[in-house]
Amino acid sequence: MYDYIDGKLAFKSAAYVVIDAGGVGYQINISLNTYSLLGEGERCKLYTWLHVKEDAHTLYGFADAGERKLFLHLVSISGIGPNTARMMLSSITPAEIQQAIVQGNVALIKSIKGIGPKSAQRIILELQDKLKKEGPDTLTSIVVSKTAKDEALSALVTLGFARNAAEKVLDQEISKNTGVLTVEQLIKYALKNL
Repeated sequence: MYDYIDGKLAFKSAAYVVIDAGGVGYQINISLNTYSLLGEGERCKLYTWLHVKEDAHTLYGFADAGERKLFLHLVSISGIGPNTARMMLSSITPAEIQQAIVQGNVALIKSIKGIGPKSAQRIILELQDKLKKEGPDTLTSIVVSKTAKDEALSALVTLGFARNAAEKVLDQEISKNTGVLTVEQLIKYALKNL
């Protein structure tokens, strides 16, 4: 419902922040990772996710879109709610969580408070293939000036193609052509060869 909230940081604590955007103060639950990336009393932008329950509507905020994406992967697993996912993101960095899942490191995930051995195994089982398919750089911030190759690769991954295979096909096409290729040309070529 809300993609992000941009405004003045009115209040900041380790558990939540209040952002004043257009005269409305939004209370947004955050992880310690996001807390460490926020400045004091300045303008900030948090990527958000709205959790709707019968008795409450709760906003969760993230320093970048990559952290939010990992959070959404985590809450998609049976038995992992928003508070558990937030605890995971507060215990270790999003990149460490992603790496632990991809490598099948049950011990690291199990070391997080509230995650037992069965939950750790379920997280790895359900997310390992998804995160491998998306590639290691899915948690990095979105680059403002993308090349045609970057945009084509992003579109292909969104369509469900494996990042490594799509990148290989795009590199082959770029090396064949001496002229400048548009995003559309690259995508059309890749769709024919994937």
